[in-house]
Amino acid sequence: MSTCLVPRLAVVGVGLIGGSLALALKAAGAVGEVVGIGRGRANLDKALELGVIDRATQDLAEGVRDADLVFLATPVLSLTEVAATAAAHMKLGAILTDGGSVKGSVAAAIEPLLPVGIHFVPGHPIAGTEKSGAEAAFATLYHGRRCILTPTAHTDIGALDLVRRVWEIAGSSVVLMDVEKHDRILAAISHLPHMVAYSLVNAVGSYDRYEENILEYSAGGFRDFTRIASSDPTMWRDIALTNRDALLEMMERCEAFFAELKEDVRNGEADKLYEFFQRSKELRDAIVK
Repeated sequence: MSTCLVPRLAVVGVGLIGGSLALALKAAGAVGEVVGIGRGRANLDKALELGVIDRATQDLAEGVRDADLVFLATPVLSLTEVAATAAAHMKLGAILTDGGSVKGSVAAAIEPLLPVGIHFVPGHPIAGTEKSGAEAAFATLYHGRRCILTPTAHTDIGALDLVRRVWEIAGSSVVLMDVEKHDRILAAISHLPHMVAYSLVNAVGSYDRYEENILEYSAGGFRDFTRIASSDPTMWRDIALTNRDALLEMMERCEAFFAELKEDVRNGEADKLYEFFQRSKELRDAIVK
């Protein structure tokens, strides 16, 4: 028999990430009321219509008041300001958590702003699609996915335990990690691929040898590879700015391998090309078994 773990959940930013968490907890009977908070009335109305949330408001202070758990699902650069405003109106003992893809700068900025008695648990569910808005949310988004929590020296153990249980109920395997390791790993496995996809679409889309747009000839391979270039530009602008050092390190590493490949193509190095592709194939195959 399921129990109500979170009597009142406030979701700030009712899109794919926040909406899917709300739906997952609703499906498990682990949440009482879900309050949706956002700037766009149309999206909030759609979230109400779809049953993603139970109540909607565009007033952040009103929305977080009396909430037991507040989940921030807004672009990374807005998290600090939103957290500061929300925390000022949260009840004593309430928990603030987030789903941001960058943790070091976020945790360092938010923690000093919180009133005594408001607990902050930085988090990041490793899941998503290129879709956005309340209509993109679905209850099984987090099934079989990892969620990384990055507690700091100031994180309350009880709050950490509750947030861990929330993500486990949503279907995630929870991993605890320090913020620097998180940001470097995510720069490699998430942030870099998005930069590559965006660059590839721009490179091909700006090719002007012929009058027509050659993107119209793209088939499965190109579309699959560049799917993530349809992601929210605001979100990825913020990630690029807030995880700059780790991302630049991975971009330079990628440039080195691309330069190696470019020289092998230029020089017609058949054996080296085969070795390069074979090594890549083996690494890729190892993660999809």
